[in-house]
Amino acid sequence: MAQIDLRRKLSILADAAKYDASCASSGTSKRDSIGGKGLGSTEGMGICHAYTPDGRCVSLLKVLLTNFCIYDCAYCINRASSNVPRARFAVDEVVELTLNFYKRNYIEGLFLSSGIIRSGDYTMEQLVRVAKTLRTEHDFRGYIHLKLIPEADPRLVEAAGLYADRLSANIELPRDEALKRLAPQKDVGVIKKAMGQVRLGLEAAKPGKRDRIKPPKFAPAGQSTQLIVGADGAPDTEIMARSASLYGGYGLRRVYYSAFSPIPDSSSVLPLAKPPLMREHRLYQADWLMRFYGFSAPEIGEAATDGMLDLAIDPKLAWALNRREQFPVDVNSAPREMLLRVPGLGVKSVDRIVSVRRWRTLRLEDIARLCRGIDKVRPFITALDWTPGGLTDAADLRARIAPDPAPVQMSLF
Repeated sequence: MAQIDLRRKLSILADAAKYDASCASSGTSKRDSIGGKGLGSTEGMGICHAYTPDGRCVSLLKVLLTNFCIYDCAYCINRASSNVPRARFAVDEVVELTLNFYKRNYIEGLFLSSGIIRSGDYTMEQLVRVAKTLRTEHDFRGYIHLKLIPEADPRLVEAAGLYADRLSANIELPRDEALKRLAPQKDVGVIKKAMGQVRLGLEAAKPGKRDRIKPPKFAPAGQSTQLIVGADGAPDTEIMARSASLYGGYGLRRVYYSAFSPIPDSSSVLPLAKPPLMREHRLYQADWLMRFYGFSAPEIGEAATDGMLDLAIDPKLAWALNRREQFPVDVNSAPREMLLRVPGLGVKSVDRIVSVRRWRTLRLEDIARLCRGIDKVRPFITALDWTPGGLTDAADLRARIAPDPAPVQMSLF
């Protein structure tokens, strides 16, 4: 293969990595370089964030080790039969880029994935070498996220957890049969087995109350996965049910959703059109409701039409409009769990309400100061000086509080 320079490699392999959404750096343990000679920090100042075209903030060097791949997954731009420019980093090149980019304040860490070259074991060993070199030879204390190769030897998965902050293995598609059909070389059972091994490693790394010696850290930021939305025909309710199952079964920190994007020379078995990006946004909102607001997937799905979330309004508002008999709620006496279900009230707002009402009886103006906007909240609450009357059951309530005009999300391309 003809030699290409480092700049060209970076251009190819950074572009090839943009389809993987699971690159947030939240949830890791704090490590800084104060009092030592270590390089990097997972927290603090000095980070210049980059922004993707749709507005998401990315502060990691996000690249593939290589976009060569022996697999031929129909939905992947880097599949074996794809006619795209190919490149491959050496381990030392990724290490050098990470260190130099950090020193220039471009990044706060590394997100590293790869196509499958030679074998799963060989590819995973290369990824682990990058993380190990950064940690042990350069004392790098920034954030590292490694993508697991599920087919790799369990010992390599264990080694990855010792050097990386977060690990992830992508389920990719909500339906198992779709994965078998579109990615015949992948086995969902093998992927789940790798995720199960990571969960066991995370549990083993939790120190017991009586442990004198703490066990070695293992992927302190947990594990995550990604689901592609709109490639296999699965409705939103099925995707939410799959996410809920993954959270419960594998203790995931995050499930990421990526709207399917048609790729050049794609297979005829894939959809011709991409789903609206707002669908991806609504799934993230629904995911947030399950993780922080006490909603279950079936509850959110109650307001769905033919299994699809409403694109015009957020899932919590859709649920509240569908369950008007539960409103209005009294902000001065309602339990926290019910306040979390009021449209327009977030977790911080609810915690402030619960705290303040211990000392005074809340009025509508108090609620307005404690939340971002009162217009969406007003029809669903009562306060000392406010009752919504017939507003809660008004036939045109949706039209009154729905955004007008509807927000338009920018495209990635």
